[in-house]
Amino acid sequence: MDSTRVTEQPTSFERAQPGADPAIPRGAMVHTPAAARSTDLPASAASTGPEHAQPPAADPGTHRPRPAASEHIPAQPAPDQDHAAVGPGGPNGPAGQDRRTGQGALTPGRPTPMRRDGDRLRFVGAATRRIARGIDLEEIVMGLCRATVPTFSDAILVYLRDPLPVGDERPTGPMVLRLRRTDRIPEERDTESGFLSAPLPEPTEPPGLTELTAELSEVRPGGALAEVLRGVRPVFADAPAARAALPELLGADAEGIVPAGQRAILAPLRGRRRVIGAAVFLRRPERLAFEADDLLVAAQLATHSALGIDKAVLYGREAYIADELQRTMLPETLPQPTGVRLASRYLPAAETARVGGDWYDAIPLPGSRVALVVGDVMGHSMTSAAIMGQLRTTAQTLAGLDLPPQEVLHHLDEQAQRLGTDRMATCLYAVYDPVSHRITVANAGHPPPVLLHLGGRAEVLRVPAGAPIGVGGVDFEAVELDAPAGGTLLLYTDGLVESRLRDVWTGIEQLREKLAATAQLTGPDHPPPLEALCDEVLDMLGPGDRDDDIALLAARFDGISPSDVAYWYLDPEEMAPGKARRLARRALARWGLEELSDSVELLVSEVVTNAVRYASRPITLRLLRTDVLRCEVGDDVPQLPRLRQARATDEGGRGLYLVNRMARRWGATRLSTGKVVWFELNGA
Repeated sequence: MDSTRVTEQPTSFERAQPGADPAIPRGAMVHTPAAARSTDLPASAASTGPEHAQPPAADPGTHRPRPAASEHIPAQPAPDQDHAAVGPGGPNGPAGQDRRTGQGALTPGRPTPMRRDGDRLRFVGAATRRIARGIDLEEIVMGLCRATVPTFSDAILVYLRDPLPVGDERPTGPMVLRLRRTDRIPEERDTESGFLSAPLPEPTEPPGLTELTAELSEVRPGGALAEVLRGVRPVFADAPAARAALPELLGADAEGIVPAGQRAILAPLRGRRRVIGAAVFLRRPERLAFEADDLLVAAQLATHSALGIDKAVLYGREAYIADELQRTMLPETLPQPTGVRLASRYLPAAETARVGGDWYDAIPLPGSRVALVVGDVMGHSMTSAAIMGQLRTTAQTLAGLDLPPQEVLHHLDEQAQRLGTDRMATCLYAVYDPVSHRITVANAGHPPPVLLHLGGRAEVLRVPAGAPIGVGGVDFEAVELDAPAGGTLLLYTDGLVESRLRDVWTGIEQLREKLAATAQLTGPDHPPPLEALCDEVLDMLGPGDRDDDIALLAARFDGISPSDVAYWYLDPEEMAPGKARRLARRALARWGLEELSDSVELLVSEVVTNAVRYASRPITLRLLRTDVLRCEVGDDVPQLPRLRQARATDEGGRGLYLVNRMARRWGATRLSTGKVVWFELNGA
């Protein structure tokens, strides 16, 4: 066997390896003389070479415990001992000399400076893993600070662009850096080494450090700070470029913050396309100064942090777009129709998937009715949310035409087929009439609604299941059911009752029991509050039950008493407006609202006159007394009236102008058999 030993030199650092001939190319095989090896070491230690040699054991029979795995780095020698090492040749042997200076020696058992390259690699690996664990911007910046302080530096300042550019967008205006976070170790927990051996408590905010630094720093084009940031590579604070750049970044008190010598590093943070900030690593004067290899460590930390921040900003923008899309697809506020109170909830499937295909809606209809809609498009993607928005808009348009529930589902089915062959959704469409206390329901493959009666009994309504929307060629059926006053109708999506732990019918039965148990808390004569009821329903979800997003719509049926409704048919003749005035006056007298007679008679006369002019069938007149007085006039003409400004020479055209000026609210709605013009006045 050859008397020389062959070792391969690492090539991960730019500087030359100790003991290597400068003439030998980097990465070449270096022959180490046999005299440099020790015969006192085991074969395993001798085969690893002087770079990884360990001191000889005091007793061969003594067990040497393995060091515990930790993300922190072993302690290093003090400044006065940093230039000595112990090698296999003894304290005074060639291997015991410092690999940089070749001088000095340490007592056996002390960590050797030869292992500092390995310490740095372990530190960089642990630090980058900690930084990579962050998802949002704050977590990544905090990960950088926690990984750096106190292991690598005593303090750190992190500056980021304000505002941070997103993706490919080009920032406008000058570059402004804002101090995002500062961290440092307490004064009493100092160390004399560049790395620490044991974990310390979380760094605390330094008293006075934030006050000494500038919160905002404008990067002047062509200035010293701009030149350092453009260079991308970290630099020591005592470098000429950094000395000119730090006052521009930290403010006028930069000299009081940055210690003298190589005890501060200015590292630009560069994302995928541009510089997004800067980090300043600081060490106290009593600690070891940074070395040239620490610039490589700072570069790795800055690169991983900048790329993580870049991705976090992109993720934040995507999450913002998804949230805005979902928010605009759902009702911002629920209407307050007469005779019914509403409450709703929406829960995404997960925090990381905030968009889905579930939706709910409440649409006021003519005659004080209200349409209650809940649907579920398959999937949890942006595509599902977009399809949901189109179906919801279609449902609102169809509801405005006052089509029967089964016809609404039929047109939704046709719309889903036009959107694509695989666009499937379930939907339940119900119309509540507070005057007749009835509800008409049509279903398209959706879970059935649950009706909670005033006495506390919860009932799963029997409605035809139907086929999902998008199947095509399916006939939908509607059923009409009682909607007693004080009852609560609960519409929901399958995410509330179905999961990997239970099937849908088991979940529906649990929902029914939950509603009945909640109603018992308020007694048989008082229904539970709607908002609290929705919260109680969502509390039935246990661990593992959130496999899907959830839409929930609760409707409390108050109804309108028959004594508060007056309804008449009027023939379309010249005497109809006068008859309508007399009927309205009698109804107001019966309700004790005589002070409204003049206003109501004038407006009723104008609206009925307009209906008589074009109608060919009997006209309907209805007055409803609730918290407001509502008047509705229906005819068989589908054209809706439009408000216009009458000219001075016109004999007519001022009826709707009077309605618009005197009524609290007014409107016109097209029906399948004509239209309804209505207005409201404040009650006494």
